Amino acid sequence: METQKYLKLIDRELSQLPDFVADYQLGTSHSLTTSYQYLTELRRFFTWLRNNGLSKAESNQNVTPKDLEALRRNDIMQFIDHLAHTKNAQQRLNSPTTINRSINALRSLFKYLTVTADINDGQPYFERNVMLKIDSLNDTKTLNYRAHVLEARMYTGQRKYDFIDFMTNEYPHKCDPHALPAYKKNHERDIALVALILGTGIRVSETAGVDVKDLDLKGETLEVTRKGGQRDAVPIAPWTMPYVQAYATVRAQRYQPAKNERAFFLTQYHGQTKRITANAIERLVGKYSRAFGHPLTPHKLRHTLASELYDVTKDQVLVAQQLGQKGTSATDLYTHVDQKKQRQALKEMGSDVSQPSSPAKKIQKTEATDDSKS
Repeated sequence: METQKYLKLIDRELSQLPDFVADYQLGTSHSLTTSYQYLTELRRFFTWLRNNGLSKAESNQNVTPKDLEALRRNDIMQFIDHLAHTKNAQQRLNSPTTINRSINALRSLFKYLTVTADINDGQPYFERNVMLKIDSLNDTKTLNYRAHVLEARMYTGQRKYDFIDFMTNEYPHKCDPHALPAYKKNHERDIALVALILGTGIRVSETAGVDVKDLDLKGETLEVTRKGGQRDAVPIAPWTMPYVQAYATVRAQRYQPAKNERAFFLTQYHGQTKRITANAIERLVGKYSRAFGHPLTPHKLRHTLASELYDVTKDQVLVAQQLGQKGTSATDLYTHVDQKKQRQALKEMGSDVSQPSSPAKKIQKTEATDDSKS
């Protein structure tokens, strides 16, 4: 009975996936349970690829090996980051074990595509295996290690202003000409979205949920519905206000919403105006950041605000309050993000005492003595 159940589940998954995945499945020696789990992970990955514009396939069945061949390490890391901030059926964030299962499923598929398969005169689909550059997650990694990875993938300091400037002035010259009309229509909205997340630290779901009445443009304050439905009010960084105001000015005329439409951030689809979704925000941030050359997610924009706010205030309670968190445990990481200060402190330690000779100098001195004897 158990075998038949898993065989049916595997057939159902394969019916939603490309033919090359079925060929891969035939050649595996995994248990039925593992095979089913790997196929569900591949389906999730293909769905993410399409939602983030990394595959233009209309369905998971139409994803091609060329889509996978074109992927870079940063793309896979973005997917892993997505998994780390996605909740499971029990409404809990995916554990490192769950994420590692997805990584292992991709490793298995990519090994087949680059090594095992022999479709073209004994050659595989392609040769470059991006999964060789991806490590499994280790949930025991130190805060310093996590901070190092996090810092490299944020838009702190000047970079956030450069990103906004890129969206405003450079992206229209780099995007596909077919995408230019959509950019011209939506660029004020898109820039306002990014600026508001950078200026408040709100979550992507909270951004999608912003209503017109929630924004106090004069008071530079945003009311937001937090997880669990609690209402909160947070200040907005002053530098972001011109971008939010620019979108507010064109919102009604540009999107022509119904009088009872409450949503602040709007989109038009098949002639209908409605609230933009969290998935759409994820896609547009991914699109612009990839073109900028530093791919990230809306969650990393939130990290950026948290890191910079802690750097200025050194107050974890204040950061937690801005982020809408009930405690400070989730903000511990931001106290470790700026490793430059750690390095400076290490340099200052012992700066007032005489330093011993370096090993290199000792070796040179010894060699010089030996030479004089010879």
